[in-house]
Amino acid sequence: MSMLTPPGMGGQYRITGDKYPRMRPPRRRGRIAVAVVASVGALGLIGWGTLQLIDVFTDGHHTSATRTPAACEVKASPAAIQAKAVPKPAQITVNVYNATTRSGLAKTTADELKKRGFKIGDVGNAAKEYDKKVKGSGLLLGPTAARDSALPVLATQLTDADRRTDATRKNTTLDLIIGDGFKNLTQRVSADQALTALSAPHPTATPKKGC
Repeated sequence: MSMLTPPGMGGQYRITGDKYPRMRPPRRRGRIAVAVVASVGALGLIGWGTLQLIDVFTDGHHTSATRTPAACEVKASPAAIQAKAVPKPAQITVNVYNATTRSGLAKTTADELKKRGFKIGDVGNAAKEYDKKVKGSGLLLGPTAARDSALPVLATQLTDADRRTDATRKNTTLDLIIGDGFKNLTQRVSADQALTALSAPHPTATPKKGC
């Protein structure tokens, strides 16, 4: 019997040998898990802090190598604001023709246009190709060069009239052909406002520096 065997115990409870069994403390797995989580959190804080330092030294912008190109901002500078080049009514000569069965419309309309500053050319009945064939309030005719200049100015006086250009016309004179739907010219106050808006300065967009 070994000295390690308690008195009265033998058989299967007999302890043999002359060394005591070693007792190891249980592994503390909970502490290990906490330590791992803490390490991961510390590494995340370090990475976040590094990014903050980069933003501070680069003023919040990445270098051109990593920055995604963005659309350039377009602004209008005071120097880029220009007035539209449209003629004044006094620079426009208008022929007034009546394409309806109502008499006297050409003369009264021409007189009103003259009061509004336009020069008046021919006044009378419309040519055969237009006589009794204009169903709207009127038709404005002019050379191709007048499409974006004189025609829009005359259109302020009869806003619902149709516009047409004639490439064969050599002079700068415009025609106002009165149609069946004509009642009156546009109210003078509204026409003057439209004329002012037409010739008002407008901004010209210029790209921002560095674009």
